[in-house]
Amino acid sequence: MVADAIAVGATLALDEGAVRHIRVLRLEAGAMIGVRNGQGSIGAGQLVRLSKTQAHVEITEAVSVSPLPAVHLLVPVADRDRMLWLAEKAAELGATSWRPVLWRRSRSVSPRGEGVNFQAKVRARMEGALAQSEGAWLPQPFPEANLERAVLAAPAGRRIVLDPDGEPLTGALGAPLTAPVVIAVGPEGGLEADEIADLEQAGFQRRSLGPTILRFETAAVAALAIARTALGRGSEASDE
Repeated sequence: MVADAIAVGATLALDEGAVRHIRVLRLEAGAMIGVRNGQGSIGAGQLVRLSKTQAHVEITEAVSVSPLPAVHLLVPVADRDRMLWLAEKAAELGATSWRPVLWRRSRSVSPRGEGVNFQAKVRARMEGALAQSEGAWLPQPFPEANLERAVLAAPAGRRIVLDPDGEPLTGALGAPLTAPVVIAVGPEGGLEADEIADLEQAGFQRRSLGPTILRFETAAVAALAIARTALGRGSEASDE
C-alpha cells in the first residue's frame, strides 16, 4: 500500500506492512511488484531501493479505477475478533465506508472493538484484504459513534436496517436499486424497540435476510453482497 497517487514514472515509498511482506518473500531490488493506494489507483513497478525499514518502487504501469456504487455499513461495536473478520470481508466486498455503532446491547460486550488502537487494526486488516482481493478502493473507516451521531452522519439515499421481522431484503431490492445505500446491522441480541423506532424515524426500512437469526458479521456480509450484486460494478478502469 502507498499513500500517494500512482503515476507512471513516479518513485513511491511503500508502507511498513508492504516492507515486511517484501522481507518475508525475500524480494530484492529489481523485482517487479504491484501497488495500490486504496483510493482508486493501481499500478506495478520495479523495486529500486530496499533497506530494513524502507522500500521504494518506480512505477511502470498505472490505472485509475472508478469507485463502486456507494454502500455504507453501520456495524455494531462488538467482539473484537469478529469485528476484525468483518472488516476484512467489508474490504473484499467493496464497502464504501465502515462506521461502528455503540448500540445499547454493545455495552455488555467484552472485550469489544473500539478506540484508536482498534481503529488502526481495522485499517490494517482492510488493507491486507484489499490487496488479496485485488480491489482498488479501501472502505473509509470512521470511529465508533452512538446511534444519533451515526444517523446524522449517514448519507441520504436508500436506508436499510436488518431486522428478522422485516420484509425480505431480496424482495425489497427487486426494483432497480440506486446508490447510495446505507445498511445498519444490530448487535448480538438484536436492537431495542426504541432504537428501531429511531432508525425508522430517520428513514431506515426494516428488512430481513431469512427465517433464522444470523450473527452480526454473517448478516452484514450477506446484506453487503446482495446490495453489491444489485448495484453492479459501475465504471471501468482507465489508464493513467
